Amino acid sequence: MAIEQAHEAEACKRVDGGITRVFQLLGKRWTGPIVAVLVEQPAYFADLRRAIPGISERMLSDRLTELGAAGLVIREVDEGPPLRVTYRLTESGAALEPALKELGRWADTHLPEGNPCTEPGC
Repeated sequence: MAIEQAHEAEACKRVDGGITRVFQLLGKRWTGPIVAVLVEQPAYFADLRRAIPGISERMLSDRLTELGAAGLVIREVDEGPPLRVTYRLTESGAALEPALKELGRWADTHLPEGNPCTEPGC
């Protein structure tokens, strides 16, 4: 009985706080792809929308606002004409690059194309 209780205590450890914070932000639909595009280079809003098939303007705007509030993305207005807005990663946002690349490699190995969990709405 004592062994069972010890095992149950181990099994019920709380998840790391850092992991919780990361997935609360990056686990939201569309956030990872937005960061992945911006890792490559700064982008205009319209370019981001084209780079991420299926995302609506409203959702892209909402996610960029959240990433900005988290200190990962900076919004820069080019006065123009025409007026254009560029988005780029902050130093903190750019520091996600190695983790994103590693996750991409993991997905290539463990989540092959056509896996039901890679389809929209999964």
